[in-house]
Amino acid sequence: MKYFSTNLNTEPVNFKEALFKGLASDGGLFMPENIPYLSKEFFKEKMTYSELATEMIYPFIGEEIDKLSLNEICKSAFNFSVPVVNIHSNLSVLELFHGPTLAFKDFAARFMARLMQYFMQNKNEERTIIVATSGDTGSAVANGFYKLAGINVIILYPSGRVSKIQEQQLTTLGENIKAVEIEGSFDDCQKIVKKAFLDYEIKEKINLSSANSINIARLLPQTVYYAWAWKYLECPKDVIISVPSGNFGNLTGGLFAKRMGLPITKLLASVNSNDIFPNYLNNGFFQSKESVSTLSNAMDVGNPSNFARIQSLYCSEINEIRKDIISTSVSDKLTIKSLLEIKQKYNYLADPHTAVGLYGIKKNILKSQMGVVLSTAHHGKFADIIEPIINKKIKLPKQLREALKLPKDSMKIKNKYNDFKSILLDY
Repeated sequence: MKYFSTNLNTEPVNFKEALFKGLASDGGLFMPENIPYLSKEFFKEKMTYSELATEMIYPFIGEEIDKLSLNEICKSAFNFSVPVVNIHSNLSVLELFHGPTLAFKDFAARFMARLMQYFMQNKNEERTIIVATSGDTGSAVANGFYKLAGINVIILYPSGRVSKIQEQQLTTLGENIKAVEIEGSFDDCQKIVKKAFLDYEIKEKINLSSANSINIARLLPQTVYYAWAWKYLECPKDVIISVPSGNFGNLTGGLFAKRMGLPITKLLASVNSNDIFPNYLNNGFFQSKESVSTLSNAMDVGNPSNFARIQSLYCSEINEIRKDIISTSVSDKLTIKSLLEIKQKYNYLADPHTAVGLYGIKKNILKSQMGVVLSTAHHGKFADIIEPIINKKIKLPKQLREALKLPKDSMKIKNKYNDFKSILLDY
């Protein structure tokens, strides 16, 4: 299969090239030339998670990797549980935080790392991965690529805008992982990454790749857990899936799954006070703006990259987009209300991002419908936020307790591209 740029100003490429380039040469995001269709009967078949992943991803990349190798990659990448927790008669939570860094980003980061390793085997070359993070991407990428031969990783994150635990997870590994703290927002970090990919001098000297959701390899594994939840719930006829959304990679993965034939009724983009997308659905105009800081910091995005993919998938037809997606903006006040209500009613402790998703589903679901909320991170990663809300100490998982003991190792720079470029060229 070939992959084209959303900007439509460059020739299509194969999957391997899209994987390693990350961003198209015209600044666009790669999209598959077609979305493979799978029957409803396929989605009902009994499979393990890795088997389901192999079957759903293979049509996108099968011309460049054999199915046996892909299955081994999936078994290695997704070697943790993916439970669906029923918290009410028509409401379930799909827990995506049982990987090593306790966030849903582990799915994509681990898959991508192993895929790159597969394509780089027997080749004497070095590659540098640069990634911007608003929280969980950085730690997942750091963990996924840690100590991989031939690959160096530079993580950019906004100073003071990630939780203490998130910062510890992405700044304490060392080895081939370098953390750069930017005096700015996540959008500023993202702009720097995109600028580096279009910098001729950088491209001449460094084999550069991205592990952000601008990379198509990040999206493909994010189609799978939508089907997993639907299968677990015994194939409901009318289901809405609430997706806590920031850069919209996770939502786009769900749209791919729906286009592949997964019979879900609607996808709900649950956002925080960064309400660009619900405004777009309401008035038909997309207007990016400066991001604002919220309790659900990983979703503090004022210009979501994957909006370009959504536009491409629907040929910019707003009415077609509205048929598949609804969106709700949730303030910090409502996030706290949602978190407390779910804890008190169902004895379920959610992180702030999941609380946004839960409020969104509560506001939009009908009694006759089944609702699923993607839980994107373990609540322990946000203990500093949650403990004052519930007035109780949270017991942290072992990997978080260990991360807090390690010394932070990062470089802090101003929000200037040339400062970052110097680091990149010297690395």
